[in-house]
Amino acid sequence: MAIELHTWNTPNGRKISVALEEMGLPYNVHPVNISKGEQFNPDFLKISPNNRIPAIIDPEGPGGSPISVFESGAILIYLGLKSGKFYPSELGAQVPVLEWLMWQMGGFGPMPGQVHHFLQVENEQDRRYGLDRYTKETRRLYGVLDKRLEGRDYVADDCSIADFAILGWAWRHERHQVNLADFPNVQRWYNTMMARPGTKRGFEVALS
Repeated sequence: MAIELHTWNTPNGRKISVALEEMGLPYNVHPVNISKGEQFNPDFLKISPNNRIPAIIDPEGPGGSPISVFESGAILIYLGLKSGKFYPSELGAQVPVLEWLMWQMGGFGPMPGQVHHFLQVENEQDRRYGLDRYTKETRRLYGVLDKRLEGRDYVADDCSIADFAILGWAWRHERHQVNLADFPNVQRWYNTMMARPGTKRGFEVALS
């Protein structure tokens, strides 16, 4: 049975559509229009109590019983374990995957998300301070990623759920006001990822 993907066309939503396509797991998209407040609907809150997309329902979860999962990082780990793909079984190999997944969740998402926010602030004084602060931090994070990718094809050597997580946000680099040419290792990785057939399908599927 197909996994239900409750989502919208956002970086966090794209992480999961890419992962599902790359893993070859069947799924159906259930759009949650966050611009209309559908993330607050009681039925959605049952599977995502923090009223954030994405969330999934797997009708064939552990033991064959249905299970719901919210938070994009948790969903990626769940899907990796379920499929046996893009999440290594050996503990030592899991460590860099988890490190870079948590790096994305804690920084390379919240910080560029603030850039998105302050770009829309009309008051110039309020806008200037926030945009300067979060643009500098976002560029610092791109620099961290660029250094990590020096001599590596993927953040944890083999392609993993960490790459899918980071790519969801790097996809919006133009909105972050970041020129990938300033970060050549990131640019190379980005182009490699976006050329993958599964990733390409994950970005083409309609989420909204």
